[in-house]
Amino acid sequence: MQPNDVRILRGAAIIAAPVGIVATVVSAVVAGEKGLIGGLVALAVVAGFFGLGSAALMRLTQDKPQVAMTAGLLVYTVQMLLIGIFVIAFGDTTLFNGRAFALSLLVTALAWVGGQVKQSLTSRMLYVDPVPSVPAKEADPAKAESRDAA
Repeated sequence: MQPNDVRILRGAAIIAAPVGIVATVVSAVVAGEKGLIGGLVALAVVAGFFGLGSAALMRLTQDKPQVAMTAGLLVYTVQMLLIGIFVIAFGDTTLFNGRAFALSLLVTALAWVGGQVKQSLTSRMLYVDPVPSVPAKEADPAKAESRDAA
């Protein structure tokens, strides 16, 4: 995992965690115990899906940075589909409040994505390889000849 990827993942989690906690507390206040459980499940779903999605994206683009955009769109689409399936599957459950779950999930997911965007835009990333592929002595043969003649 590259240091930039770790910073982006940490930045997203740092922004999403407090938002998810506040959403869970508000759910508990508004909907009681079932709202608390719904908020906690939403927090776990976002942390799991988005954390694993980010890890998968980092793994996919580790050796092939040219596929970053395609892989990012693919991972994001799969995340949204899985969250949609999760919401539909547990839509009629009596374990937790569905509205509290959905709103907590939405707010926390938006905070995660916002954190990723913010961290990506503000991080300093090298766009060239800092290690030269050709040693400095062999880079310009004309200069090497003039140094040898002197």
